[in-house]
Amino acid sequence: MFTGIIQAVGAVATVAQKGEDARIELRGGDLDLSDVALGDSIACNGVCLTVVELAPAGFSVDVSAETFRCSAGFPVGLEVNLEKAMRLADRLGGHLVSGHVDGVGEVLQFAPVGDCVELVIRAPGDMARFIVTKGSITVNGVSLTVNQVGATDFSINLIPHTLSHTNLGSLSAGSRVNLEVDMMARYAERILNYSLETKVS
Repeated sequence: MFTGIIQAVGAVATVAQKGEDARIELRGGDLDLSDVALGDSIACNGVCLTVVELAPAGFSVDVSAETFRCSAGFPVGLEVNLEKAMRLADRLGGHLVSGHVDGVGEVLQFAPVGDCVELVIRAPGDMARFIVTKGSITVNGVSLTVNQVGATDFSINLIPHTLSHTNLGSLSAGSRVNLEVDMMARYAERILNYSLETKVS
C-alpha cells in the first residue's frame, strides 16, 4: 500500500526482455534504499513492483506482460516517480493507493496558469464513472485532487512543488499516464451493484 506522495524521481536504465515479460533496472535518484530488501514493493510511476535485485544506485524489478498491457510502459530513459511501500506509522499525506493501475490516460492539455499548471486528462471510458470533483486520483503514482470532471475528461491543478518533485512537470499534450482511481469508489460501486443484484434475485 502507498500514499501517492513521491519520494524520488528515478529513471529506467535498462530493459531486458524475457519473452513478453522483462527485467527492468532503475536508477533510484534520491530514493533512500538503505532499508530496502529483496522482495520489498516500490511503486514505479504508480505501478507496484517487487525488488528482485539491489545495486548501490538503484534496483531491478520484473515486469509481466499483464503489467505492460495495463500501464504506459517503461522505455529506457523514462523518468519514473518512486515511492516505497508505506509503514503503518507513516503519515497518510495523500490517499490510500494500491499500486494497481486501472488504466492509461492521455494528456489533452498542460497549460500554465500563474505559477501552477492545469492538467487535463482523458480517462478510458470505463474508468470515468469513478472520477468525481474534489475526489482523489493517482496519476503516475502521484496523489492528486480532481478539480473538474467531464464525460471522460478531468482536470487537475498542479502546484509548483508537485511540478518540481515529480515527473509530471515533463508532461505535454499526447503524453500517456498511469491512472488509479480511488479504491473507495470501486468498493462503493460493488456494494451498490451487489445490493441491486440481491434485490433482483
